[in-house]
Amino acid sequence: MNSFGLYKKYCLIHLKCVMQHKVSFFLTTFGLFLMSFNIFLGVYFMMIRFHQVNGFSYQEVLLCFAITLMSFTIAEAFFRSLDTFDSIIRSGEFDRILLRPRNCLFTVICSKIDFTRIGRLLQTILMFVYGILFSTIHWTLFRIIVIVLMILSGIIVFVSIYLIFASICFFTLEGLEFMNIFTDGAREYGKYPIGIYGKTIVTICTYIVPFSLFQYYPFLYLTGKTENAWYGLLPIAGCFFLIPAILFWRFGLSRYQSSGS
Repeated sequence: MNSFGLYKKYCLIHLKCVMQHKVSFFLTTFGLFLMSFNIFLGVYFMMIRFHQVNGFSYQEVLLCFAITLMSFTIAEAFFRSLDTFDSIIRSGEFDRILLRPRNCLFTVICSKIDFTRIGRLLQTILMFVYGILFSTIHWTLFRIIVIVLMILSGIIVFVSIYLIFASICFFTLEGLEFMNIFTDGAREYGKYPIGIYGKTIVTICTYIVPFSLFQYYPFLYLTGKTENAWYGLLPIAGCFFLIPAILFWRFGLSRYQSSGS
């Protein structure tokens, strides 16, 4: 069986598992929906008071936030095991994974798929649709391609961060909480275009962790704040962040000597 077919089987297994406790699943999903709704209210009341942020309207801010949150939610749902990789290491489960015939990274990714994130994803889709329908963006085929690239690149950037987090666990055997700055933290400050936080943050989020490449620069083009069409292609550059993440994973794997569990 090829890897794609096997991954589908893993998805079905995880879905069947969570549906064994349907009430718990739906309550958790609804709870995540409400949590995301609270974040939306924060943006709403802020924009009611100030009407715009750094030249961006309420609808534009909501669309920007939806893109960031959608990318984060999809990455968290399907690559959740990388975020909890420290527990896989400590329990000795990774030692057993290494004995299996499939690629160990593929097996780790398949070990946990969190379908309860559907609640947050539904909230995100609602914000996304609202932002598209009521923003003043003049939609063209290229702009549609750009927004798809933004979402896909955002997923890859967040997955890369999770992979770096997991790779660090080869050396520490524990998760480093400061890494949440780049995942949960990015979800929070991604509520607004990154440019509002100043040049220093934009520089960090361009050359170190490429949030700006999938969120800020292409969004400037989408909203007509710049005529530089090549800004719309910068999400492609953000995808290359996956390369050092994979290399770091391979380096950590080559140094792994078991957790002793």
